[in-house]
Amino acid sequence: MNKRDFIKKITGASLGIAALNALPSNSTAADGFHPVRMNRDERRKKSFPNVPLITHEGEVVRFYDDLIKNKTVLINFMYARCGDICPGMTANLKRVQKAFGDRAGRDIFMYSITLEPEHDTPSVLKAYAELFRVKPGWKFLTGRKNDIELLRRQLGFFFSDPVLDQDKTQHIGVVKYGIEPLERWGTCPALGNPKYIAEYVYWMEPNGQRPKQPEMIG
Repeated sequence: MNKRDFIKKITGASLGIAALNALPSNSTAADGFHPVRMNRDERRKKSFPNVPLITHEGEVVRFYDDLIKNKTVLINFMYARCGDICPGMTANLKRVQKAFGDRAGRDIFMYSITLEPEHDTPSVLKAYAELFRVKPGWKFLTGRKNDIELLRRQLGFFFSDPVLDQDKTQHIGVVKYGIEPLERWGTCPALGNPKYIAEYVYWMEPNGQRPKQPEMIG
């Protein structure tokens, strides 16, 4: 299945190298499994790798502690040299950000993580963000390749076919969205209707209403 068929299927269903070397170590990624009872806060934190990343603005952040804890977020993967699906995804997600209005950057945040950290330094990602004129509240992120691979897999952005999974040109064109403190998460095509992407995020909120689907013709 190529990426276009994959997206069509799920649509039918509902700094530089020196900076990367300076990133703090990620002790949580190497932790073994400990079958102990966890409280809600511990469970939430253990659900996501707290790996260090660098934003397109050169800020070092931790994925869980700084980016998603207690936030409503949208996450996708991309890379700056992608000449096919990534530009379309970024342009469409810009429309999603616009649909959030003044909530974007205030209580809804967007993160795009590179699949090619060996090339996509903060300066490259900054140029990419400026090219699309993204607004505050949307960060483009890079980091160590192993840390990003850990994030990609644990967030569910992978194919079961290992050959297809290693082909960046076939990467999964979806966006993961959720309200972290409520432990509510979903995914949808990143090329979906921006209005409905925003409305499905709102639906997850307390007292949120299910989006009305457009009437079918024919």
